Amino acid sequence: MTKAPLELVNADARRIFLHTHGLDQPPEAHNGDTLKAIHGLGFVQVDSIQTVARAHHHILHSRIGGYAPAHLARLHADDKTIFEHWTHDASVIPMAFYPHWKMRFARARAKVKTGEWWASRLGSKRILKRVRDRIAVEGPLSARAFDDPGTTGEMWGWSRSKTALEVLWHTGELAIARRDGFAKVYDLAERVIPGEFRDAKPSKAETVDWACTYALERLGFATPREIANFWALIPFEDVERWVERNKKRLVRVRIGGTDGKHTEALALPGIEALRDAAPPPPALMRALNPFDPAIRDRKRLKRLFGFDYTIEIFVPEAKRKFGYYVYPLLDGDRLVGRVDAKADRADNVLAVRKLWTEPGVTADAGFKDRRSAALADLARIGGVPKVRLTK
Repeated sequence: MTKAPLELVNADARRIFLHTHGLDQPPEAHNGDTLKAIHGLGFVQVDSIQTVARAHHHILHSRIGGYAPAHLARLHADDKTIFEHWTHDASVIPMAFYPHWKMRFARARAKVKTGEWWASRLGSKRILKRVRDRIAVEGPLSARAFDDPGTTGEMWGWSRSKTALEVLWHTGELAIARRDGFAKVYDLAERVIPGEFRDAKPSKAETVDWACTYALERLGFATPREIANFWALIPFEDVERWVERNKKRLVRVRIGGTDGKHTEALALPGIEALRDAAPPPPALMRALNPFDPAIRDRKRLKRLFGFDYTIEIFVPEAKRKFGYYVYPLLDGDRLVGRVDAKADRADNVLAVRKLWTEPGVTADAGFKDRRSAALADLARIGGVPKVRLTK
């Protein structure tokens, strides 16, 4: 690592960050390559909430002009160029990254073997064989194909067969072949994952190096903890050792925050070239999904953008400050407001229940025009033609 850290003023840090997160150009300027967009982000979180549109579709729509949900389904079920598994949460991930998930599979298998983790939910591991054998004979099945009396008592109310399906998925024996609506359809991994990726056997050192390097590429700069949290794939201690081994080539950077404070972080060689090449953000406003990767790390978000954000879906209604599912508004390189909106399918409109403007933001005519355009785009994401402002 260089002796003196490279100074990145806050404006440059935001510009690099938005560039690495695919928010440095209008969606219509994107070439429409959904796989390339997922590869650039590293993964896209999958979530069932559909206040306007499901998170994975909204995240991709925010970056790709003309994106449609069918694009993602084709990459998954037909082209087999993405797979679905776990990062910090359920996500779609480029198939080329699959070999490195074997480290996660191995950890899950170890927990099943020792009886940790799933044993209390399954009752007996024999159900794993019954579920696996049925899929081997019948082909891809969803949890609905299994008729179980009662549930495991877990918060999701899963049946034991559903729990077994999830265990087999986490251990890599099953894979998600496709989604029917939002229901997972499971199949044997060898019938879903192409052989070249299924047969690859990277060493632990190769996976650690891949995870750290690819995380830094997608973040631009990061602390060791942020590197570990990116994929949630390798332990923090492995990141620390990787940093120590690579200290001569890594670049120390000092990131300026909106509050004038600085954060020490790391970057790959070429960070200065990236700083110089990253374009200024477009002069447009867009509503970001609460699960967008650019806002996932709330502490980093506050440091870089001065934006204090909490998704309040698990906060009791009486204690919510803003609302159940509130969308941050990104205007150029600033987070300038929030919107509480829901697609009203019965009236075929985007019902905007409340708008907030961040302190210090001037809501002039230009701001209001850009916000109106952002709301119209959010309506398009939800498949409704009009915006209705609730008085």
